[in-house]
Amino acid sequence: MPPRTLHYDRVARALHWTIGSLVIVNILLGITHDALRGVFQAMFWHQSIGLTVLALSLVRLGWRLSHPAPPLPEGTAAWEKAAAIGTHWIFYTLMIFMPLSGWIFTSAGKWPIPFFGLFEVPKFAVTKADPIVGTLHESHETLGWIWGALVLLHIAAALRHHFILKDGVLLRMWRDAPER
Repeated sequence: MPPRTLHYDRVARALHWTIGSLVIVNILLGITHDALRGVFQAMFWHQSIGLTVLALSLVRLGWRLSHPAPPLPEGTAAWEKAAAIGTHWIFYTLMIFMPLSGWIFTSAGKWPIPFFGLFEVPKFAVTKADPIVGTLHESHETLGWIWGALVLLHIAAALRHHFILKDGVLLRMWRDAPER
């Protein structure tokens, strides 16, 4: 039997850290954009970063479906495995739904949607009167807070594995690990 890889490959790791960093920045921009109004164009950056997250997340999802995750350490409790798998699929859903929902409800606005000032992103054919626009806006805000909490939980779980359990789970996403 060939050895099993104990780490994510370089592409998966690069996508993880890039998207993760962008998501954290975007959650912070989303939460603070009202306070930053007049000082910093938070929504300009929030929208452009969100569209970047959407594009990278589609790549990441394709990569993940074609490159299985390394196994969790032997002895990992069934509930922890279920929580890890469930949380990861919730993250994939949010990485696609959140930017897409923002893009749709922003399309109802009167302003163009710039992508880092390089070009304008096409708008969806919606208006502020469309019920989906309000629903998506409210969902986007509520799920942003939930996503922030899940990110903190994800970080706490990774740190628990690294510093308390010392089982190498964090290292799977940090560097190449030996084969077993």
